Amino acid sequence: MITTKNLKFNYNSTIGFDFPDLNCNPAEVLLITGGSGKGKTTLLHLLGGLLRPVSGKINIDSVNLDTLSEKKLDHFRGKNIGLVLQQSHFISSLNVLENVELASWLSDKKKKSEKAQNLLEQLDLKDQLYKLPSQLSIGQQQRVSIARALINEPKLLLADEPTSSLDDENAIIVANLLSDLSKKYNAALVIVTHDQRLKERFTNIISL
Repeated sequence: MITTKNLKFNYNSTIGFDFPDLNCNPAEVLLITGGSGKGKTTLLHLLGGLLRPVSGKINIDSVNLDTLSEKKLDHFRGKNIGLVLQQSHFISSLNVLENVELASWLSDKKKKSEKAQNLLEQLDLKDQLYKLPSQLSIGQQQRVSIARALINEPKLLLADEPTSSLDDENAIIVANLLSDLSKKYNAALVIVTHDQRLKERFTNIISL
């Protein structure tokens, strides 16, 4: 589902990264680990098309991201890539359900209300649909982010430190949810993290 080859990125003349080649198939989980400053988040942003590499290739479902214009890349990302970032960036004036619906509307101008509600209920958020994001716990906000990332049934799910701010119990719950949902939706799941708990949970690991 996703492969990279000879991927390089430079922030400036002194800060740059050469990344190992990676491959992650549908319904598989790949954990990318490494210490602070090793480029974990940079790599995730490259995989999600949020940054462009200096050189190398990123193929998602046989599409080379480098061949897409910015407009086509935005459209491709909306339909094929689900992002769970460290900061959720909700629209604060919209309730939980509306935030998830918005992700579907931005992708194809269709508001998938029923699907959004079903996803949130699967994530044990049935009683939180009409609350504002600010009224939720960090763990609940994380699950809303997962619902938003899955609403368009992406081929690739990218998660940046999804458990770093969670206690042990909720960290395992979120890890299991991500893994189970990637299998259900047949999406490749790539997680970047320094969380030792996830290293004990998953075996397919690349260390930067």
